[in-house]
Amino acid sequence: MSTAISPTAYNYKVVRQFAIMTVVWGILGMGLGVFIASQLVWPELNLGLEWTTFGRLRPLHTNLVIFAFGGCALFGTSYYVVQRTCQTRLISDSLASFTFWGWQAVIVGAIITLPLGYTTTKEYAELEWPLAILLAIVWVTYGIVFFGTITKRKTKHIYVGNWFYGAFIVVTAMLHIVNHASLPVSFFKSYSAYAGATDAMIQWWYGHNAVGFFLTTGFLGMMYYFVPKQAERPIYSYRLSIVHFWALITLYIWAGPHHLHYTALPDWAQSLGMAMSIILLAPSWGGMINGMMTLSGAWHKLRTDPILRFLVVSLAFYGMSTFEGPMMAIKTVNALSHYTDWTIGHVHAGALGWVAMISIGAMYHMIPKVYGQKQMYSTGLINVHFWLATIGTVLYIASMWVNGITQGLMWRAINDDGTLTYSFVEALQASHPGFIVRALGGAIFASGMLFMAYNVFRTVRASNPVEAEAASNIAVVGAH
Repeated sequence: MSTAISPTAYNYKVVRQFAIMTVVWGILGMGLGVFIASQLVWPELNLGLEWTTFGRLRPLHTNLVIFAFGGCALFGTSYYVVQRTCQTRLISDSLASFTFWGWQAVIVGAIITLPLGYTTTKEYAELEWPLAILLAIVWVTYGIVFFGTITKRKTKHIYVGNWFYGAFIVVTAMLHIVNHASLPVSFFKSYSAYAGATDAMIQWWYGHNAVGFFLTTGFLGMMYYFVPKQAERPIYSYRLSIVHFWALITLYIWAGPHHLHYTALPDWAQSLGMAMSIILLAPSWGGMINGMMTLSGAWHKLRTDPILRFLVVSLAFYGMSTFEGPMMAIKTVNALSHYTDWTIGHVHAGALGWVAMISIGAMYHMIPKVYGQKQMYSTGLINVHFWLATIGTVLYIASMWVNGITQGLMWRAINDDGTLTYSFVEALQASHPGFIVRALGGAIFASGMLFMAYNVFRTVRASNPVEAEAASNIAVVGAH
């Protein structure tokens, strides 16, 4: 086979770069998560330094796992999927390269500024204005590359996975730009353009839709490509995938106020957020069922294919966490769950069970393809990783459920004379065993990423990326 690369071959270089950094940031972000979880068990791990306190490192952990690990997975897979489903090369290699290096620059900026205490204090939007502007520029460039590639597609049809990726790119840009509107007073300090309850409302319109579009819609794009490919089955229902898409993006955007129950937000806005959150269960489960039913006639493959196991278990966690979310949005349930560890458990059911598992499964499928290999170096190591990830996730979620309900009940308990039955410290003492199990579960999950790193290293070392691109060239030419 000739290894000369034609300009019509797919651009796998940027896909490889994002794939490797997905693994690197996954290890760092999850490792930091284990460290701060351990600080709640052993507070002396703060090390007596302001830069290593929980309050400084927690936003760095969320930025590393959401935007560094999750973001690189989304960039890498979307560039891979859009080229293969449109049968054309990315519209611009230089712009694609800029999105890679620009995104890494934003992440390095977060690693420097957040431990130093430079923060907007907004959840998932902590980066101060210079980094927020850089992020916006990189993101708009990403949109140009993605949609530009779709416009020059060789196929008439736009595959459904690209609809999900496209919606995630457009809405994330809108959310980021609107929520980050601010008045800079120095290079590392700005004040939000909004005030009071309005600021809170816009922040949770952003915050919940960072979950709804960045951590759900984008990864559903991933699911709609990699589950059928790994199962070697067509998607169960194309019609359901289209209904799922429009229902999801129509409803999700309204769910933000459920983060602000029993606050200064007007009651009608809280109730609207609650109602929309409950209705959201339908499209969420539509997507989960569509993914699961794709395995009709292929369930036996789960016995021998740990990659497929990652993808299917991620769908199970997606279904579970999208049932739990609407339930927690109900005001009476929220009165018990709000501000407790139950919320932390719910978030990680989605983050570890859904986002991380679908990303890991997609990476195991994609990395050999872009490195010219038939499969990963070791299927056995993938299997080990799967069980570490599953056990770690279950320990994490269960411990936080127990802690959260314990905390909620202890905080609400009152004596006959109306005084509180328990002090806050007593509730904290009751939470301690759960903190230990949570740190253990997180450590087990994070250890799986080390097995992944070794497996990827051995796969890459044996690779022939030039041949992978030559093969993609044959695929492109053969499609016409």
